[in-house]
Amino acid sequence: MTRMVRDFFEVEDRVSLDRMIDILSTVRERLPEGATDAKVQMRGDDIFGRRLSVSYLRPLTAEEAARDARYAGENRLSIAA
Repeated sequence: MTRMVRDFFEVEDRVSLDRMIDILSTVRERLPEGATDAKVQMRGDDIFGRRLSVSYLRPLTAEEAARDARYAGENRLSIAA
């Protein structure tokens, strides 16, 4: 089973509807291969402002998987000691 990572980005709180549609369409077109579970959520509050947050699950990149394997191996060695 491939390990998945949740990736996200945020859209500023004041954009026109046409701009928002363009942003979300571009995001959908550029989702990485194997991305799943895409969600849009409103986050924030009245004091610090609100923003739309788009998140999705994606497989680890080759670089991330190599780093993850390296640190997982080191972690196993420190537990055994």
